[in-house]
Amino acid sequence: QMQLMESGGGLVQPGGSLRLSCTATGEIFGIDTMNWYRQAPGKQRELVARSFRDGTTSYASSVRGRFTITRNNINTVSLQMSSLTPEDTAVYYCHVDGVHYAKFEYWGQGTQVTVSS
Repeated sequence: QMQLMESGGGLVQPGGSLRLSCTATGEIFGIDTMNWYRQAPGKQRELVARSFRDGTTSYASSVRGRFTITRNNINTVSLQMSSLTPEDTAVYYCHVDGVHYAKFEYWGQGTQVTVSS
């Protein structure tokens, strides 16, 4: 089993910055991608940023140029968010997938990010 622990959410004013972190603990073998999703009230969960084991990254068009995902090591990922707008308000979830004898994926419990003046 793997557990994901997220931190760094909170309240920030428009134009501000926040940094989210996620650490995978437990059986962390075979991790391929470490990702961030978000879900705003009344909306579907959407992919924000992906970090692949080979170091490549990808972003949703709505955050490209403002957010940066960093794979700090094999089991830790962070999301630096800048130039935040109220539209970025959501619960942000860490997500991990990979293969270890079988495919797996895990979700964190989520951390609230609120952008408001």
